[in-house]
Amino acid sequence: MAKARLVLVTAPNEKEAKTIARKAVEKKLAACVNIVPGLTSVYRWEGQVQKDTEVLMLIKTTKKRLGKLEKLVKKLHSYEVPEFVVLKIEGGSSAYMKWLQKSVK
Repeated sequence: MAKARLVLVTAPNEKEAKTIARKAVEKKLAACVNIVPGLTSVYRWEGQVQKDTEVLMLIKTTKKRLGKLEKLVKKLHSYEVPEFVVLKIEGGSSAYMKWLQKSVK
């Protein structure tokens, strides 16, 4: 479990999120990607407060895969500065964690 990570990435729409998710799983950079539509983001960009509807990706991966995953996200993402926030997974069922590790090898 010490190596498991959850990565948060937002995208402007489901189509782009699905493209990123599929490639990440195909390349074994992610075990699973959940796509959550209907997110409202409020943020500062170029000195202005912005509000947009976005899609959130919850990407399950490992510490070892983070560098390549981030490169893939940057390559496929339409944003100049895509969100890429990494959280350490502190716990989970042992069966799921084994599956996660195996899925990205």
